Amino acid sequence: MKKILIINGPNINLLGLREPEIYGARSYADLLAFIGEAAAEAGVEAHCFQSNSEGAIVDEIQQAYGRFDGIVINPAAYTHTSVAIPDALKAVGVPAVEVHLSDISKREAYRQVSYTSEACVATVAGKGFEGYREALETLLAERNER
Repeated sequence: MKKILIINGPNINLLGLREPEIYGARSYADLLAFIGEAAAEAGVEAHCFQSNSEGAIVDEIQQAYGRFDGIVINPAAYTHTSVAIPDALKAVGVPAVEVHLSDISKREAYRQVSYTSEACVATVAGKGFEGYREALETLLAERNER
């Protein structure tokens, strides 16, 4: 069975409270349940990790080396500010897909810049929770092509 690491960045733990007009009314617990169902349907084992700390996210990516077959990452605000996160993704060489609940290409100008995308095989944005399912499917397709 393939093992996939799901990383969620800052404030994703506040889903349902944080700007529901942008991120929806469903909670982080709802997201975890959705990911669990999507992973089961895809036949993969998913390990979910969330942190508001850039360093903790980098540490988790580094620890993925040799343990996971792929990474789905929603770096949240760090998408637009972190160089350390894409550097870690490149260093470990584990295929990754970037996912965003909202469509960052239609948001504020500073949110339209993603440093993370250059270290990922694909980006899925603006599809809410379904974006995580698509990211899993993209990773599995990428693994099959290798």
